[in-house]
Amino acid sequence: MSIDVLIIAGNARSLVANRGDLIRDMLSVGLLVAAAVPIADYLTEVEELGIQIHPINMGRTGVNPLQDLLTLLSLRKLIMQVKPKVVFGYTVKAVVYGSLAAKSAGVPRIYSMITGLGHVFTTDSAKTRRLRRIISVLYLAGLACNHKVFFQNPDDRQEFIDRGILRYPEKSVRIYGSGVDMQHFARKPLPEGPMVFLFIGRLLIEKGIAEFCEAARVVSADFPQARFIAVGPLDPKLPHACTQEDLECWKAQGVVEFVGGVKDVRPWIERCSVFVLPSYREGTPRSVLEAMSMGRAIITSDAPGCRETVVEGENGFLVEPRQSVPLADAMRIFLEQPALVLRMSEASRQLVERYYDVHKVNKGILEVMELA
Repeated sequence: MSIDVLIIAGNARSLVANRGDLIRDMLSVGLLVAAAVPIADYLTEVEELGIQIHPINMGRTGVNPLQDLLTLLSLRKLIMQVKPKVVFGYTVKAVVYGSLAAKSAGVPRIYSMITGLGHVFTTDSAKTRRLRRIISVLYLAGLACNHKVFFQNPDDRQEFIDRGILRYPEKSVRIYGSGVDMQHFARKPLPEGPMVFLFIGRLLIEKGIAEFCEAARVVSADFPQARFIAVGPLDPKLPHACTQEDLECWKAQGVVEFVGGVKDVRPWIERCSVFVLPSYREGTPRSVLEAMSMGRAIITSDAPGCRETVVEGENGFLVEPRQSVPLADAMRIFLEQPALVLRMSEASRQLVERYYDVHKVNKGILEVMELA
């Protein structure tokens, strides 16, 4: 058996949500595609993508030498079995061990996508500094095997060059995130009634959920009619997840409405006026692109990955990360000048049309891979 492309996924959810459109575009040009998906968080939805699925043992977080060696060997065995012409990995372990396995198995072309640097690069403790050194070395080894490396924002690319992780900058290719399906996330009219600020994301410290809740608490004292909604799951197994105690405390304040995880975020985006993501760092935040595509003004962080989605004062505002006061100030601007919401919502949709249409993004990726 021989296939055209083997995608090595970091987790099942992201293969469906973030790579589904890319897979469909690959299939539309006649490519035979397969994906290696970690068993730990396997979802049956991946079987609906119309490609071969190969479950593998690959931990999502942590560095366990024995487990990682087994991951490398199992990936090499799979690659030798399916004989892909191209291997494409994303997230740390998929990039590192997928690239090394592909190189050792003699795969002609190897590509990786850096979808963000994660909590190891956004926090600074003795533990994360040690992990950062280890991960940097692993990245260096893995990316040395690559023909091209896709970066979703220029800050991540520059950091890899500055740290000596990417030895040959000419291998790098800048893309506009994973793109967004503008038909699926179609433009919707703004809601009537009180202004609604919406956060969508996992309840992680680095997503800025604490700053969102604190800003909401402060702003609600002056604008009690405003609503604040947080959509997303609490997964205590993830590094830097908020604690259950944090969540209960925020709920007790009675300001932010917590919805939990949902399968379809569109109804929630439709009922919001302004989308808010005060994240500390992203690749390119998909949730922001989805909100922009549906025509929503944005407040997000002046941080890598986030800052690329906002033209300051045109489709939203950039705020200092890790601080609730600038976030509250930006919310107040919208509440005091509600006409801005409509103007900026139109600008958001235009920016998506110009840069982030998923089919434009995917066409660029396939051309670089020589698959278009």
